[in-house]
Amino acid sequence: MEITDLAAEVRKEQKKGPARRLRQQGLVPAIFYGKATGNIPLAVKSSDLFRLHKQKKDHAFIKLLIDDGGKKIEKLSLIKELQIQPLSGKFYHADFYEVDMKKKLAFDVELNFIGKCIGVENGGEIQHIKRDVRVLCLPTDLPDHIDVDVSALEIGHSLKVKDIKIPDGLSHLDPPDAAVVSVAAVKVVKVEAAEEALAEGAAAEGAAAAEPAKEEKKEKEKEKK
Repeated sequence: MEITDLAAEVRKEQKKGPARRLRQQGLVPAIFYGKATGNIPLAVKSSDLFRLHKQKKDHAFIKLLIDDGGKKIEKLSLIKELQIQPLSGKFYHADFYEVDMKKKLAFDVELNFIGKCIGVENGGEIQHIKRDVRVLCLPTDLPDHIDVDVSALEIGHSLKVKDIKIPDGLSHLDPPDAAVVSVAAVKVVKVEAAEEALAEGAAAEGAAAAEPAKEEKKEKEKEKK
């Protein structure tokens, strides 16, 4: 279970004007939702959020190091929502919610596909339909990823959610019959056949274009007679 530290400070003002000024200073307004402590308005550095987002740690456990007027508070959390401005691409607001280590939560776990797929070796094409699965587990049981062996997957076959073996303590939340990965046959179009079809098409067009000319020539010959 990987935990990333994130510095934050308590916001004293929560209106639109102060929030706008925070963004101008490179800070992002945020809020921490806690069951024991209640909700805490926060401000975090935009650069720190960008780093988490770039390293794909914005879905991992975040230890908030909160500065409340000199008083230090630590809260284990997950990012519930990270709002981004559509035009500028800058972070607009962040929502954190407290993690209870004794309560099971829903998580998206990345799938790691391993093995040489026999279907690909026989000329098929592997298609990844899902890159992660949603599971329910305690935070302490959450794995970094789940390995999926695709070596026995043949052309025309697929693996479903129910086929994915997950560690003890985890349970699937996705539909069991949802496809995860499959191998499809590759359709190859022969160049010769395509060229022949084009040639036939061109010949037909030429014949169609020549027909009116022949009719016109016949009419002129009749007039001369």
